[in-house]
Amino acid sequence: MFPGIFDDLLGVQLFGYISFRMAMAALTAFALALITGGPVIRWLTSHKLRETAKGDLALLDELSKRTGKANTPTMGGSFLVGSLLVAVILWGRLDNISVVLAVLLTAILGAVGFVDDFGKLSSTKKGISPRAKMLGQTAAALFAVGVYAWYAWTSGRFALLDIFPPILKDARIGLAALGLVGIALFVAFQWFWVVATSNACNITDGLDGLASGCMIIAGLALAVLCYVTGRADWAPYLGLPHVAAAGEMAVVGGALIGACMGFLWFNAYPAKVFMGDSGSLPLGGLLAWMAIVSKQELVLPLVGLVFFVDMASSFLQTQWYKRTKTRIFTCAPLHHGLQLHGGVFKKGPEPWHETKIVVRAWIVAAVCAMASLALLKVR
Repeated sequence: MFPGIFDDLLGVQLFGYISFRMAMAALTAFALALITGGPVIRWLTSHKLRETAKGDLALLDELSKRTGKANTPTMGGSFLVGSLLVAVILWGRLDNISVVLAVLLTAILGAVGFVDDFGKLSSTKKGISPRAKMLGQTAAALFAVGVYAWYAWTSGRFALLDIFPPILKDARIGLAALGLVGIALFVAFQWFWVVATSNACNITDGLDGLASGCMIIAGLALAVLCYVTGRADWAPYLGLPHVAAAGEMAVVGGALIGACMGFLWFNAYPAKVFMGDSGSLPLGGLLAWMAIVSKQELVLPLVGLVFFVDMASSFLQTQWYKRTKTRIFTCAPLHHGLQLHGGVFKKGPEPWHETKIVVRAWIVAAVCAMASLALLKVR
């Protein structure tokens, strides 16, 4: 909104600079999250909208009662996502299709998560079914990716449909050359990343500050990648594909970082509110979208390693238990295994305090973010 109205402020074209608007989007989202967080938390507390355990339910229910988290409200992602979207609308260019689709994808996934969280207010205390949730995520992902693929094809920007492997210089997988088959492959490939990252963030949202802190770090790394990819001078020098529209996604990344920082103010140990599906689903989807637009999909597992490891542990534990009635890990997701037993495959000498787990997860996330940025020059 602002960039379109104030292209020139007092003779200085501040609103034309992505870096300035990225910083302002971060500050705006942070301030909005701080302002709205308190009232929303009070409302959630009064309605007793509480978190339900994920993973090994019996163990986690016992832990939740023991640590007093059973009374902590969830659905805090509602004010997080709201702050993020308002900041993007204020500071992002809404004539950029990547930004518009980012807003719509985040809003739709946020609505899916909100319906799930709000359903826990009912007498059954249950949200929507896993199948219905997956259907909602799939619809959101296919809509965003489908429109993006259609735009790339009809506008002649066929490079947007290509996949660029990291490390290898000038390597690309030209899906556009395959015609409709290539478009279908592109949509299916990107659908996977949106849904997988959305679920990964959802599963990681289990300890005070874990998901929000890791999201700040991963979001910063992808904001840098979006900015660099959008620069016509930097991208070729670093051996990256140049996607002009990707630069504007750095503003979205700034809003993501600021909103998560504002949420972390309330979510830091001991948490006053949990994120819930209304926050974790859209944040994960948005993270994947930033990777898609910047052509860094294959770097995403490194950027979001903490999220994907947690999701993999939960998936493997569930599938293995269905078949053998035994567990691979002491508890899944892995952060709860460390919290309960101090070990992953066997019990450690003593359980880890959750602040130790969270801070070490942040360290791992930071190392992965630095490694992903180092790939800029590996080519």
